[in-house]
Amino acid sequence: MTAIDDMLATNQKYAAGFTKASLPMPPGKKLAIVTCMDARINTHSAFGLEEGDAHVIRNAGGRIPDAVRSLVISQELLGTEEVAIIHHVDCGMLTFTDESLRKQLREKGMDADSIAFAPFDDLDESVRTDLRHYQQCPLVRHDIPVRGFVFDVKSGRLNEVK
Repeated sequence: MTAIDDMLATNQKYAAGFTKASLPMPPGKKLAIVTCMDARINTHSAFGLEEGDAHVIRNAGGRIPDAVRSLVISQELLGTEEVAIIHHVDCGMLTFTDESLRKQLREKGMDADSIAFAPFDDLDESVRTDLRHYQQCPLVRHDIPVRGFVFDVKSGRLNEVK
């Protein structure tokens, strides 16, 4: 059985007991979280969320430039009024540079020279960079709280970056 087949079988069991059909589309806590796609981060347990509480926007590294489209929709159409930017300890984005990944792809016959993969080498600074990017983006709301954090995948702790 493949992982997708396993997912489908598990989903059938989930759907059989599904009771959340009446949740409204806008998130109840009016919160948008931008975080990494890392499979070790269970956003609901780690951040105290239930279904319907928040929009969780995930991408490699939890980077704001990749999340702007989703944030605009979350804020303008679905009413979110706070943003948490959450990067994490032991992130894969700390393990390469744009040039090293481009070289790896070139060796496979692919041209990725026009893509910025947005790796980083300093966690706190990556959060600050994304906070600045958010503040400079004309499409997102600037009248709401926006805060940055580093999540420790070893301890489960969330630490605010100032």
